[in-house]
Amino acid sequence: MRALLKTLKILFFLCTGLYIILFIVFFFDLDGKALFYGVEPFLSNHYDRMKRKDPLEKIYSTDTPNYEYND
Repeated sequence: MRALLKTLKILFFLCTGLYIILFIVFFFDLDGKALFYGVEPFLSNHYDRMKRKDPLEKIYSTDTPNYEYND
């Protein structure tokens, strides 16, 4: 019985601590700040360096439709 109460006490304090941490993250919007300041610059740099096709280089013809997108 004593071991069960000790386990429940530990579980209660762990859940309370987790709740407090999650509340602080939500209250101060720390997840959004981490995404804005950490993840977004990394993704912007990555996708800004990607090579892209210039759509203006492709010859445009009005007489026959061309539906191939894998040029």
